[in-house]
Amino acid sequence: MLARLVLLLGLMLSCWHGRAMAASVSEQPNTRVELLSETRTPAAGRTFTVAVSMTARPGWHTYWVNPGEAGIETRAEWRLPEGARVSAFRYPVPKTYLVGGIMNHVFEGEAVLLADVTLPDELSGSFPLGVKLDWLVCDDSVCVPESAELSLPLAVGDGTPDPAVAPRFAAARAALPLPPPDRAGAPFTLADGRFRLKTPVPAADVTAAHFFPYAHDLLVMSAPQRLLAHEGTLLIETAAAAKPGPGASPAGGVLRVERADGSVIGFELALVEAAVPPGQPLAPPTAKTAGAGFWSAFGLALLGGLLLNLMPCVFPILSLKAMSLAKAGTSPAAARTEGLAYTAGVVLACLALGAAAIALARAGAGAGWAFQLQDPRVILLLMLLCLAIGLNFAGLFELNLGSLASAGPASARPGARGAFGTGLLAAFIATPCTGPFMAGALGAALVLPTAAGLAVFAGLGLGLALPFLLVGFVPALRRALPRPGPWMQSFRRLLAIPMLMTAVALAWVLGRQAGVNALAFGLVAALLVALALWWTGLRQARLASAAVPALLSLVAALAAPALLPRLPGDGAAHAAAAAPEGLEGVAFSPAALAELTARGTPTFLYFTADWCITCKVNERGALASPRVAEAFRKAGITVMVGDWTRPDPEIARFLESRGRAGIPLYLFYGANGQVTELPQLLTVEMLTSLATSGSSAST
Repeated sequence: MLARLVLLLGLMLSCWHGRAMAASVSEQPNTRVELLSETRTPAAGRTFTVAVSMTARPGWHTYWVNPGEAGIETRAEWRLPEGARVSAFRYPVPKTYLVGGIMNHVFEGEAVLLADVTLPDELSGSFPLGVKLDWLVCDDSVCVPESAELSLPLAVGDGTPDPAVAPRFAAARAALPLPPPDRAGAPFTLADGRFRLKTPVPAADVTAAHFFPYAHDLLVMSAPQRLLAHEGTLLIETAAAAKPGPGASPAGGVLRVERADGSVIGFELALVEAAVPPGQPLAPPTAKTAGAGFWSAFGLALLGGLLLNLMPCVFPILSLKAMSLAKAGTSPAAARTEGLAYTAGVVLACLALGAAAIALARAGAGAGWAFQLQDPRVILLLMLLCLAIGLNFAGLFELNLGSLASAGPASARPGARGAFGTGLLAAFIATPCTGPFMAGALGAALVLPTAAGLAVFAGLGLGLALPFLLVGFVPALRRALPRPGPWMQSFRRLLAIPMLMTAVALAWVLGRQAGVNALAFGLVAALLVALALWWTGLRQARLASAAVPALLSLVAALAAPALLPRLPGDGAAHAAAAAPEGLEGVAFSPAALAELTARGTPTFLYFTADWCITCKVNERGALASPRVAEAFRKAGITVMVGDWTRPDPEIARFLESRGRAGIPLYLFYGANGQVTELPQLLTVEMLTSLATSGSSAST
């Protein structure tokens, strides 16, 4: 209570900062507020709905009607025609926000507050609908009182709804808690300092729930709320306030429920005091549902990993490893051993990357598949690796220790150790790609329990390793491979081309991410590595020890990424990706997207990154087609581009909200508010058809 009084005092003292604005929109330092009316011509003697949209900037939040243990609810002073009445605000379902042991009930991003206005029978002519708003907006360290005056001109008429705001009011009503399922009320018990509530919600598939009371003195709001079950019904138990106030018993509240499928639903509950059984601790989502979700994600990850073998930086490695098993003298036992070792390396690399992605996602960083490629040092390391592999394939030097030069005459038999290292390398190099089936699978992996999420990433690795594993275990597949011969040297040198092209592409990404200085540094490092490997090859040809030059190349490759951050910047930092010529794209932001969809503007939103191969294929293919540009122009479609080459918390949160762990992601927002997700490989016909349907929906 003391914290609330202090904040309220600060709000009252700072109200003079708010400047009256005779407009329906006010841009405050931390909040954008807007006044809306469902009709511009309300009928006399009738009731119509108005809305106040409050959008806090990223990282900040506003408060629910019961703000919790700190904060202040939004206060409104309406200016209405004489005789008109206005209801209290109806709020969307809030979220919990616990900081420093203090529980807050908040809204992040946009919250739309609805109220009903009833006009007197005798009203006629025009009138302004006005409101003075005072609210508190906070982040995790500071709270700022803000104030604004909004006004909207209206005229008495027939009450016809305004089509321009209809989607926004529909979305606002959808965000409200549902009415009480049971008119008799939800039973609750206050006994021995505990509050126990019987909800009308089935306990099956509930992953999280929280009861937000309207009364300030009913519960200890910062106390954990235990989820229980009794005869299939969800119960909630928590600490009761020391002295519940006289209005606590008949008060109600809002129940927020999150289900295993990711959906969130709210119920408005009226409380009635009655006996509530103790219940049993709520089990996690049923094994059937959880298992179905896991196996679906695992299967998609397996297929996605299998398709990664077709990527230009993975296919050459896989090809040479497979043909190495076709060499004369390779026993079935050795083939199986290499297959298992390669699989172990791939799976281990995917597990390590998956564990890091899950840990960062749990910490709120919003990481996803290929998150490490947002670091220029990793890009440089990959560039040098691809260069070394390409030069090895080209025959400049041989790797007698291992895994990649198995087709060369100077190479020793790879063995389990070389196969394991090759698997690690193949998985690491494959990370720039998010192919078909992977997006949903890895998005699910980030929200599944940790063990299940890691198992999904292991499934990705298993899919990536599966072709080589099958070659190792199925003799018929080995016999089907071409017989070894001189042609393998030519084929091996041919495979150097995609590896060297990958190195060039990564050099371009490095320059885009970190500037020309970083690119120059990377090219110098590449030159040093190439010279050291050339020296290694010369010594190998003379049957001399190549340990020293090989060691020099290894030191150069490992030291270069560590030294990269120390380079002075040159001002040529990465610029946000632009839409292909003719599409006239705008940069992604949640606020801009909300504004476009609120206006009913058809919007094509896509996310890309310089290191995303699939993204660039689409941008130079279907998205670059003049037919697509013309179709989008005729349909009035706005193109919005989200560039994830570098870390961007807003993009990470948006991807997470769509259940995605990587890119590309293509979404079309129709004029009617419907959202369509497109496949990851786009075609001209697909996009022109989309434009035609979008144009039809907007007319």
